[in-house]
Amino acid sequence: MTLPPLTALRAFDCAARHGSFTRAGAELGVTAAAVSLQVRALEDHFGRQLFLRQGNRLTLTDAGRAIQPRVDLAFAELAHLAQDLGQEVGAARLVLSCLPSLADHWLLPRLAGFARLAELDLRVEDDPVDLAGGAVRLTYGAHFYPDHRIETLFTDEIIAVAAPGVGRARLVHTDWGPSHAAAPSWRRWYHEAGIAEVPAPGLRVGQTAMALAAARAGLGAALVPARLAMADLRAGLIERLPGPSLPMPWPYVMVWKPSTRRARLTAELLVHLREG
Repeated sequence: MTLPPLTALRAFDCAARHGSFTRAGAELGVTAAAVSLQVRALEDHFGRQLFLRQGNRLTLTDAGRAIQPRVDLAFAELAHLAQDLGQEVGAARLVLSCLPSLADHWLLPRLAGFARLAELDLRVEDDPVDLAGGAVRLTYGAHFYPDHRIETLFTDEIIAVAAPGVGRARLVHTDWGPSHAAAPSWRRWYHEAGIAEVPAPGLRVGQTAMALAAARAGLGAALVPARLAMADLRAGLIERLPGPSLPMPWPYVMVWKPSTRRARLTAELLVHLREG
């Protein structure tokens, strides 16, 4: 078996994370041209194009997307090996920080079967969160976390739901906060549905989890992310109302600092959450 050059894999990994040969070179302490040559050598080795080059912008091809998570895991394994051989491995747990609604309605069921669950310290909190201590953040969008490693978990859409038989007689309004541009609203949902009337006033809540709880309790129809409502929909506690879905402009993401000491655990958690 002919193994690919380690330096070429490292150059590919950095370029994939940064989307730029220039920024990858800055991390590695080499020129952008050197990174480009190493990536070209890796493409020659595999016989596949790994990036689409559009000026200064890099986009992973299908082949690049296929190998990037495996390369990431391989480097995480090497980092873990280095810790085992030459460094003291701390007993501290990996802090997993999560939005309240995402924790309640997506994360906890998804953690089932994760082999290293006992090494996690789950904390539920709103953005922004300081990740300087090596924590991992699960959140919506990444605008609070420049210069961090950002990986998409899933994208979602907003749907209208209510307890069985409630319909749109009453409405629950969610305050998404000032950081959400073009926040979903009943006014927008009515417009997309072609309904001319003005949405009625109703209970206002500050979190998706509260909107779902209000809908389950029969307090009115609510606009909620479809993936977060899935368990309640399957259980028959709520039902989807006829009408449009509103695309959410940003994905739900996993965020951490590239310098984390728990690289292997972080990489394994990312793979599990995507596949779980």
